[in-house]
Amino acid sequence: MKTHLIRLSIAVALLAGLLAGCSTPAPAPTSTSAPPTPTSPPAEEPAAEEPQALILATTTSTENSGLLAYLLPDFEAEYDVKIDVIAVGTGQAIQLGEDGNADVLMVHARSKEDAFMDAGHGVRREDLMYNDFVILGPPDDPAGLLGLSDAAAAFQKLAEAEATFVSRGDDSGTHTKEKAIWTAAGVEPAGDWYVSAGQGMGEVLTMADEQQAYTLSDRATYLARTLEGTELDILVEGDPILFNPYGVIAVNPDKGPHIKADLANTFIDWLISVPTQEKIGQFGVDDFGSPLFTPDSAPWREAHGSGESGAGGIPENAALKTTGNVATEVG
Repeated sequence: MKTHLIRLSIAVALLAGLLAGCSTPAPAPTSTSAPPTPTSPPAEEPAAEEPQALILATTTSTENSGLLAYLLPDFEAEYDVKIDVIAVGTGQAIQLGEDGNADVLMVHARSKEDAFMDAGHGVRREDLMYNDFVILGPPDDPAGLLGLSDAAAAFQKLAEAEATFVSRGDDSGTHTKEKAIWTAAGVEPAGDWYVSAGQGMGEVLTMADEQQAYTLSDRATYLARTLEGTELDILVEGDPILFNPYGVIAVNPDKGPHIKADLANTFIDWLISVPTQEKIGQFGVDDFGSPLFTPDSAPWREAHGSGESGAGGIPENAALKTTGNVATEVG
């Protein structure tokens, strides 16, 4: 009996082992997390649009005097516009307009401006501002101009003395005015004493200062240069022929589809508006006690009860006492 129980126990053990060997192994644990997905690059921000660009062709005096740096940032910020300035002589600025390479002009040679408009190159001209020209020379004044109030008589003395005179020689508004004074003096300037620089007003003032020579300059650029130490003095001022009016002109959009006529008119409207004219009337006051340019737009004159251009008189620092009719004819 005991042997039988032993055999039964062995059989049960063998059967249990057999069953254990045939059982299916438990599956390996699986991860419950999702497989990684590729990371997309961050979306690029859309590029900011470039502001519109307006091409302004202007005389060097508006840039050399610092007026443009004083005025234009306000317009650019208000209208989200970039103004590309081409500062050259008035003749070159007008040529840029004729060729359709500018949208708007700011110049100071009235006869050339009128011819530009008459030829259909411009569609709108507005009076903007004015100041005056002055005849400059070295402090010792070897030609003896100091005290003269007649610009033509001063030029006659320069020619007689053959005193070195530096001319813009660049068909600018200043050069145009200079030629008108030589004509009034009955002189055709020529010779070693007469230097035709073909340069802007700032460069000519530098040359005249270095050579201690005479020259003709707009007052604003000259005064701006005195802050840099020029030794030239104002010797002649106050003659009505020295009146210096500025105009602003919209170029004819028929020059091509690239001409920004609407923006040019917006710019002109802004320039001649009373608030901007008031700003022009403050330019230079802090440094010189009086403005370098006098406001003269139609809206400004209307707001102040003035009549024709220049009717309010030349700035006191210009010492000119003339009317707009006389001044416009000689501009």
